[in-house]
Amino acid sequence: MGNRLSKIYTRTGDAGQTGLADGRRVPKDHPRIEAMGEIDTLNSQLGLLLAELAEAQAQWPKLAELIEVLGPCQHRLFDLGGELAMPDYQALNDAEVARLEAAIDHWNVELGPLEDFIMPGGSRLIALAHVCRSMARTSERRCQQLNAEEPLRPVGLAYLNRLSDLFFVVARLIARRQGCAEILWHAANAPADA
Repeated sequence: MGNRLSKIYTRTGDAGQTGLADGRRVPKDHPRIEAMGEIDTLNSQLGLLLAELAEAQAQWPKLAELIEVLGPCQHRLFDLGGELAMPDYQALNDAEVARLEAAIDHWNVELGPLEDFIMPGGSRLIALAHVCRSMARTSERRCQQLNAEEPLRPVGLAYLNRLSDLFFVVARLIARRQGCAEILWHAANAPADA
């Protein structure tokens, strides 16, 4: 996929445009570049979550299973960024969406039904998983905005949607495996202990 970089700066973007792999020059705020940027931000945040999970698994060994599922997601997000940068390039496939769905279904058995809205917190790891969830939603919105102008392959949109669902389940699973109570939402007019 593409050439290796031998030089980090090119000065070609100094005037506010960047190049796509198909040779087009587009403004840096073009919907395609916005989508690529959001996916890159999500991938970076996922890297932080994975690093924190790796450190925490010494204390909570059952977190290793999450690393096994989430680790490949970094590569698939990079693939999706590649598809956006090179519109003719196709890397993601439906098997990746199915892999996420299988993990969600498997972990939901352990978690049981959700009866209340939960807040993004309780521990640093839980909060990091929720940050990833919200960034996945932002990435999905940016890709949908691009899709309205330049149709994208449905598998990429489905992958981001499922990934945000996976991060929600991961946040709940971290709470369970850390023995940390989930923070439940309380309506503004309800007593805190209701």
